[in-house]
Formats: sequence, C-alpha cells, structure tokens
Amino acid sequence: MGAAVRDAGRLLPVAPLRSLGAYLDHGGGAGLVGARHIGPAEIIGEIGAAGLRGRGGAGFPAAVKWRSVADGGPGARYAVANGAEGEPGTFKDRALMRANPYAVLEGLLIAAEAVGARHAFIALKASFEPELTAIRRALSEMDEAGWLEGIEVTVVTGPEEYLFGEEKALLEVIEGNEPLPRWLPPYLHGLFATAPQLGWQAHDPDAADPGGHSANPTLVNNAETLAQCAWILAHGADAFRRDGTLASPGTMLCTVVGDITRPAVLEVPMGTPLRSVLDACGGPLPGRQVKAVFPGVANAVLGAELLDTPLSYEAMEAVGSGLGAGGFVVYDDTACMVEVAAMLSRFLYVESCGQCPPCKLGTGDITAALDRIRTGTGHDADLGRIEERLRIVTDANRCYLPVQERIVVSSILRAFPDDVAAHLEGPCPSPRPSLPTPKITDLAEGIVTYDPRQDRKRPDWTYDP
Repeated sequence: MGAAVRDAGRLLPVAPLRSLGAYLDHGGGAGLVGARHIGPAEIIGEIGAAGLRGRGGAGFPAAVKWRSVADGGPGARYAVANGAEGEPGTFKDRALMRANPYAVLEGLLIAAEAVGARHAFIALKASFEPELTAIRRALSEMDEAGWLEGIEVTVVTGPEEYLFGEEKALLEVIEGNEPLPRWLPPYLHGLFATAPQLGWQAHDPDAADPGGHSANPTLVNNAETLAQCAWILAHGADAFRRDGTLASPGTMLCTVVGDITRPAVLEVPMGTPLRSVLDACGGPLPGRQVKAVFPGVANAVLGAELLDTPLSYEAMEAVGSGLGAGGFVVYDDTACMVEVAAMLSRFLYVESCGQCPPCKLGTGDITAALDRIRTGTGHDADLGRIEERLRIVTDANRCYLPVQERIVVSSILRAFPDDVAAHLEGPCPSPRPSLPTPKITDLAEGIVTYDPRQDRKRPDWTYDP
C-alpha cells in the first residue's frame, strides 16, 4: 500500500473563499504586492528558481514561457488564463476557480506584470456557470480594491468543444472565431497579430497597424499554473521547493474519477505515489481491483503494476506515460479495455476540428475499426487498419490531438492484448451496462457527474436528439 497522502493545502482552501477579505486572511495578495515591487525580470527569475512547470498538461517550464513572451517579437503583449478545462477525467481547474478564484486572478495579474501586458483575459466555457460567477465576483472586488492598477482584465466565454482549451484555438475564440487551432504558437503569433494570416479563418488587419507585422506575443497559462505563481511570489521559491521532487517541485491538483470509491479533487505534493492518491479516494470499489488508470486522454494507460509510480514528470515519463493535467480515470477489473479504447478514440474523433484531414479521417477510421472489434464483428485486418492509421494520423497536425490518439490507442492495444483477442473471437466477454465518456460537468462531495450530451455529440460538433 502507498503512504498516506498529506494534503498540501496551498491552493485549495478547506472551505471556498467567498470574499476578497477571506482571501487576504488566507494569505492572498502578498504575491502581487511583491511582484510589483521587484519588477518583471525578478518575477520571472523567481518563477525560474522555483522550477514551476505548467500544470496544463505539457509540463513546460513556466519561466521559459514567460521569458519568451517578454523578449519576443514586436507589438503589444497579452496574458491569458486558460480556464476552458474539458479533457476527460479533469476537474481541478474548475474546483480551483470555484474555491479560490482570487489566486487565479492574482496569478494572472502577476503574469501580466512579468511580460508587460496591459490587457489580460481569462477564458472559460459558457457552461461553467459556478466558475464564471466566482471569477466575476472576485474580479469585481479586486478592481474595486485597486488591485488591477491599469491592467484591463476581460472575462471571455466560449463553446463546449474540447479544442477550446488548446492554447492556439483559445486565442481564436478570444478574437471571436471558432476554436480552430492556428499554426504558430502564441509567443510567435499572439492575440490580434496583424500578420501572417495563418489561422483557418482570415482576419481583417488591425486598423491601427502601420503596415508592418505585429506579432503581439501572448502568454497562455492554465488556471492552476497561475495560482501556483501567486503562491510562489508570496512565499518564495525555496518554500515552493519544500514539496515535490528536484525536477518536479511543488504541489499539484489531482482529479480522480471512474471506478473509485470517493471521486475527488486533491492537492498533493508532487512525487506522491499514484496508489496513495487512489487510497486517499477510498481505493477501488468493494470487491474489485484496479485494472487500468488513464492520465486523461493525452498519455499512455497505466496498468495495475504501475500504481506505485510517483506523480512526477520524470517518474511518469520513465514508465512510458505522462502526468498530463493531473486527471486520473480509474477502471477496475470489470471494465473491458476494448470498450474503453473505442470510447476514448470516439471522443478524440468527435472533438477533432477537421483542419488536418489525416487527423479527422484517421481518428474516424480508428474509431470505426475499434467499434467493429468491440461488437465482435472485427477481424485481424482491423488491427492492421488501426496500425496503419496510427502511423499517419499526425501528418501535418496543427495541435496535439492526433498525437493523443496515437499514444492512447496504441498503449491500450499493447497493454491489454487479451481483451483484444477475446473480442476478435466474439462479443465482449465482460460488457458493462454503461461506460460513459468521463467528461466531467460536476464533482462535489464524492459525487461525479458526467456530461450526458457528450456521447450524443457528432463529428461535426452537433448533437443527436
């Protein structure tokens, strides 16, 4: 058994913070005051000394990203908080914005100071009503208290699509377009950039542009990353490093759902064994054993033999997977991995935007082949079809979605060959009555609610009746 989880409690308070005064009592505000005292270079230096890595999935060093924007090409600078969480198995940013919206906004203001942005945005899905209420309330209080100091902060609401959370597509939504990823990353082609026109949709040039290229380097960080920055500026890099590992310092927010006794969002020191986090959620359901854990839909599946893996970037990479955004979907020994593979592949197929034909057509073909295997009508040729499509699904990709398809599907087929073989011989030997896509709409007091519309979503982003 893993060691008991120690609740780090840096970002998630015991009870939601309902006022700016409560946030101040909780120790908030000191990070922004300190940041404005030391200035941009020292802010980025402190984030670098802390070793903070982005909590949105890729784990990229935050200070490197901030410096690339601050020192980037011509034009204005912008800072963006990505609150458009939508990956299956994740709810930690939403839990954070509900319980401590002030930390997210304080981190956004610190980021704006660091890169020289005078306009900042926080983007959430329009369906995130509790989070929008909390963010708008917090922003209004902070504005009235004089915290913004000339930085304009705009709340942007967007569509339900998964790609809204992809940083290049997020910028398109802020500009009033569909969530279709651009070619170039935000630090090269940011908000309201005048050229080159490399989005899926052409934009009108900025009327104020004199004719040259304004790159407008833009910083995009997810909600937890920004809240961690506020904590670092308040307490210092050394204090941040007291938790975690050398390469993965600090704490992280974890979402645990699926075949688990008490689904929850937890804040734990990085390096905590996955088994300990599952134990803190009550472990598997009575009489069952964990069969597989999925770190979202961006990393390889973890079998039961890997449950003692520490939750750090380096340890997860060493076992051939990844930490992702800290969302873990648990399946016990009643689950068929072919069913899971077909369901996750369908999610990625449906959410693919279609700009890159190898992605849309490839994820569709893979899903169709998995469906045939799932229903007992598949053949060995379907495995060959899947293998062929996995090789080319990422050709000319604008975003990471087809890479996710390749990683997740191939890892399931490798890790659970017996499940696949059983399906090639006939119908599923262990069908579950219901295996919904674990896209979370609510998680509170041990009860998780999945989006009932997701399994009715069509590949053109409309819905079956």
